[in-house]
Amino acid sequence: MARFHPDPQVTALGEALAALRRESGLSQAEAGARAGMTSQGWGLYEGGRRPGLFRPDVQRRLTEALGVTPEDLALTLAARSSSVPDSPASSVRSPGRGFKGTAASRAPALERMSLSTDELAPWAVSGVVLEFDAGRWPRRDQGCVIDLKDGSRIVRIYVGADADHLHLRGGPGGLDSATSLDRSTVARVATVRARLDE
Repeated sequence: MARFHPDPQVTALGEALAALRRESGLSQAEAGARAGMTSQGWGLYEGGRRPGLFRPDVQRRLTEALGVTPEDLALTLAARSSSVPDSPASSVRSPGRGFKGTAASRAPALERMSLSTDELAPWAVSGVVLEFDAGRWPRRDQGCVIDLKDGSRIVRIYVGADADHLHLRGGPGGLDSATSLDRSTVARVATVRARLDE
């Protein structure tokens, strides 16, 4: 019986996916459940045993389950690839690495702001205090605080993103108005973690 020999590129992409899952503080079973598959199915992607991992739709499905984007997966892959030596080792060895902790063990960088408009009513109205995490990318239909490069700040409902735009809901037209924001104008996107009535 022939043995399966995974493609090194698929294996590296699977390892990057595993690193993102660990940073999110999820088990394979939890991540698999979010993506609508078993833990074994998720493990096959992480192990590089499913070549479909290069497909954009598969990457989007898997990264959404972790609350990240395909761009985060590409950045993690690039960071891991740059730390791998070009020549193979002559013996078994492993570079030392410091413990960074998981996303669950890191203290989030929480900030607060008070809304001064009713642009997102009934989701949040004027006077509501939003607590947001600048270290976490929003998921679909989650509130987000966006700092623009011109120094202004807006609050919207995140719908999705592509290479050039953020797709959002909310604004002067109310919660049902859809807008696209050019990514080149964005300095930072933060996830709303809580809405507090004060």
